[in-house]
Amino acid sequence: MALSRKTRKASMEVFEVRKKKKVSTTLSTGSILTFVLFGFFFGYFLSKARATDYDSIVDMFMVKDFQLYGVIGVAILIVAAGLFLTQRYKKPTLSGKALDWQPMKFDPKRLIGAFIFGAGWALAGTCPGTVVTQLGEGKVYALVTIIGILIGVWAYAKRTPKESDGSQC
Repeated sequence: MALSRKTRKASMEVFEVRKKKKVSTTLSTGSILTFVLFGFFFGYFLSKARATDYDSIVDMFMVKDFQLYGVIGVAILIVAAGLFLTQRYKKPTLSGKALDWQPMKFDPKRLIGAFIFGAGWALAGTCPGTVVTQLGEGKVYALVTIIGILIGVWAYAKRTPKESDGSQC
């Protein structure tokens, strides 16, 4: 079935707009400075909340101390508010794309991954968000956790097939 001249013209216009709209992945100096400052204060507050203390993590998992549950709850609320505002005001992400709110299908592999993540968190006494703060505090044993995280990411990347994001025309 042949397309009408009007339909072909509209298709070409959409293609040209997509072709011209290049997403810049370079960050401005101001953006980098903002991210570094945010990271500094994030680490500072994690340290003050004792989220980098091995005994606090153990006490949380043993349900002896509830302070870190509150810290995690506040973090979830802040992230949820940020995501809501990003979607509400249609702000693009750093990749230039809008947020995609598609429901995820159940996959038992996610449960396995969650258990591995939780076991690693319990054994190391830290998670990927706090391990860099531990290093900043001078806790040299954090290097072992960072190396473990990097090995896990490398193994996942090697094992997982590459997926196309569908942006290529």
